[in-house]
Amino acid sequence: QVQLVESGGGLVQAGGSLRLSCAASKSIFSIIAMGWYRQAPGKQRELVARIISGGSTNYSDSVKGRFTISRDNAENTVFLQMNNLKPEDTAVYYCNAEQRYYSGTYYSRDYWGQGTQVTVSS
Repeated sequence: QVQLVESGGGLVQAGGSLRLSCAASKSIFSIIAMGWYRQAPGKQRELVARIISGGSTNYSDSVKGRFTISRDNAENTVFLQMNNLKPEDTAVYYCNAEQRYYSGTYYSRDYWGQGTQVTVSS
């Protein structure tokens, strides 16, 4: 079952822009936050941006001022607007959804997308 579907990746020249989208399945309820992570070859996966249901956001220092994360809570969808892209932004970008609810005990689970390739040429 595909539960998070990403789109918008591709090849772009330095200075260009891309907009990533990620739609979580409606069957995933109680999503309290969604975010984007990326992993470059030979490197660990790192947080790019995250947004919680109330609208608060956080960003990696390397993308502040260039990337903007937004979320449509009703549609379980998160977006990442990437402007002024740099070659060092090249990575596989993964969508993340954090599920959290209480059913006798607290339950939490992370869902991950399959990843979408972003390649920025110099």
